Amino acid sequence: MGEAASRARVAVTGSTGHLGRLVARLLADDGVPQRLLVRSPERAPDLPGAEVFQAAYGDRDAVARALDGVEVVLFVSATESADRTDQHERFTEAAVRAGVRHVVYTSFQGAAPDASFTLARDHAATEEILRLSGMAWTFLRDCLYLDVLPAWIGDDGVLRGPAGDGAVAAVARADVARSAAAVLTDVLADPGTHGGRAYELTGREAITLDDVARTVHEVTGRPARYHAETLREAYASRAVYGAPRWQVDAWVSTYTAIAEGALRHVSGDVERLTGREPMTLRDVLQAT
Repeated sequence: MGEAASRARVAVTGSTGHLGRLVARLLADDGVPQRLLVRSPERAPDLPGAEVFQAAYGDRDAVARALDGVEVVLFVSATESADRTDQHERFTEAAVRAGVRHVVYTSFQGAAPDASFTLARDHAATEEILRLSGMAWTFLRDCLYLDVLPAWIGDDGVLRGPAGDGAVAAVARADVARSAAAVLTDVLADPGTHGGRAYELTGREAITLDDVARTVHEVTGRPARYHAETLREAYASRAVYGAPRWQVDAWVSTYTAIAEGALRHVSGDVERLTGREPMTLRDVLQAT
């Protein structure tokens, strides 16, 4: 074990992905030694004070070795899959075995067993696993990412989905990363901080998909408009991808959750945690 790992009290999972990489870089910029848990070490970011461990979520032994001696873990939820909750349970068991004291988990706004957005049910199940684990926990329930919404616009310039005229308080990945880094550093400084807390990470405003299309067009010049599909149209337009039914249900339920207002609540938690007002979609587009 290298010097960085021997001094590391915090671990970050998913650092080859968008969010984990952002958090790891923020911690490195603050001089925090850390361990990066990844499936593909060759893709891990090269950061000062960081040591890379190869450990897939489902590999209990590898995770336990990687977390040995670590106090606090940022647990970035696994890639969407039919067995994601099982992966999360195995990771949690390994963290307990390793002696981890506090887990900060990236959940989802409105996580509940009966959530309209089907993937939010996975997050609710994982939250319950963590509550029963005996470790201290903090849940970061982020809304949909502002960064992703423009990608919903097809090559024909149409954003299609059964969202009606519903609005979503989408949040920038950068704001979620800053919030996560703030929580981690707070917990390292004061172990009693943030335990048993769930934070709702949203943008500063709720926007409709009409707003998304209009803003993308205004900022980028790219043709964009929103078409409110029916449920029948939504399933038909996504059938061409040949995805399994659970995944198509997840895609479609993203929009139906917006339609029913499940994702429109605006929270002030990003600003409370970071001291900065959340970014808007225009901010995100102008920063890329």
